[in-house]
Amino acid sequence: MSSVDQERRRLRRMYSLERTLWARSIRFVAGVDEAGRGPLAGPVVAAAVVLDRELNLDGLNDSKCVPKHLRAKLAVEIKKAAAGWGIGIAPVGCIERCNVLKATFMAMYRAIEHLKIRPEYVLVDGSFPIPGLDLPQTAIIQGDQKSAAIAAASILAKTTRDAIMEYYGRLYPKYDFARNKGYPTRAHLQALKEYGPCFLHRRTFRGVTGVKGKVDDDCR
Repeated sequence: MSSVDQERRRLRRMYSLERTLWARSIRFVAGVDEAGRGPLAGPVVAAAVVLDRELNLDGLNDSKCVPKHLRAKLAVEIKKAAAGWGIGIAPVGCIERCNVLKATFMAMYRAIEHLKIRPEYVLVDGSFPIPGLDLPQTAIIQGDQKSAAIAAASILAKTTRDAIMEYYGRLYPKYDFARNKGYPTRAHLQALKEYGPCFLHRRTFRGVTGVKGKVDDDCR
């Protein structure tokens, strides 16, 4: 079997959950995913993507499996081709007040609220459904590898959060957010030790809490 045929079969499998729902006359199926639960700095970003048909998007997959240049291309194509899409953001203050799991659910809820079309069913990446959501939903472990709608949401969440961190990286170059996206790389941890955390850092997270040095709210 050629690599082209293998990719077509993989993409065909990615729509199996959506096809099951469409066969039940559930037209608008939303996939929801997040980016940014693990970093030491920056927001959690969630995306919701509504599909009402199979899209011709070569390379659609879990964002972690897609090269950066292809993620950017897919993000543009998803926004054009999907029945609807929305973004939700939980800032650092929310993460600190609520904990990162609750902040993630808040971002997901907001992403669905920002949809211009109301989905009839929601597929959520992860182990738990979104609390308080008044829509039928199913949580799917590794859903970004099993559902096209969730994979599309993972692409939008990742590209949106990366753009946010690249913006902050230009404003506050000390921490190299443009490169590390807030994750605990060796260079990022060294910068934390040298300069202390700034307002973007999650100060309750291991790796930030207990770091000695002045809290630097002027990261430049």
